[in-house]
Amino acid sequence: MSRSVERFSSRVENYTKYRPGYPHEIVGLLQDQCGLTKETVVADVGSGTGKLTEILLPNCNEVFAVEPNDQMRAAGERQLKGFPGFKSVAGRAEATTLSSASVDLITAGQAFHWFEPLGARQEFSRILKPLGWVALVWNGRLLQTTPFLKDYEALLLRFGTDYEKVRHENSESAITEFFSPSSFAVATFPNHQVFDYEGLKGRVFSSSYTPEPGNPNFEPMVHQLEQIFDKHQQQGQVVFDYDTRVYYGQL
Repeated sequence: MSRSVERFSSRVENYTKYRPGYPHEIVGLLQDQCGLTKETVVADVGSGTGKLTEILLPNCNEVFAVEPNDQMRAAGERQLKGFPGFKSVAGRAEATTLSSASVDLITAGQAFHWFEPLGARQEFSRILKPLGWVALVWNGRLLQTTPFLKDYEALLLRFGTDYEKVRHENSESAITEFFSPSSFAVATFPNHQVFDYEGLKGRVFSSSYTPEPGNPNFEPMVHQLEQIFDKHQQQGQVVFDYDTRVYYGQL
């Protein structure tokens, strides 16, 4: 198992509880622009704990949730087992194990930046039916829109183990190459989360680039996080603002 797959194994509980979900407006976009119907077969690749899969299931006949990390895949299975169309698959973006020409739509929520783009494109082209669609989705945390978000970004830049290297914004330049020679469109939706201090800690600990207990930077990070919360909280809460971006097109 590669390091990129392993790096969330110890963070599954916090990821499930504290990472943002996805706006339901995404479903409307996929219906209007990508032909999503009750008969659509979807592969949600890099499905993690099922946050994007969850909003797709009520609108599809089948959703194959393809996830290489055993712990995250198991969390998704516990969360989504009640949906008859949910199919959990142990696979990677570059080797999904799905049949050729078997799906109408491929989605990837907060995951494309972990893929090997060329290998993923080849695999997506293999499993998509003719005229199938791909939608790459991210919750992009806004970095400078409030004093709290500015201080939170500074915390990650100071204490993050490899934050600047792996942040998903770095992969946006690869999207054009991934879809090339085809074109793609972009839609953006607002999203947010509200946290008390315990929730804020859980949100921080859910990130693969923050130090864990035992790391010499862990306690200093927590101390600074508490100071940031105390400085910016209003009625015991702070707000994370996101732009949820959907890059969609055909290969």
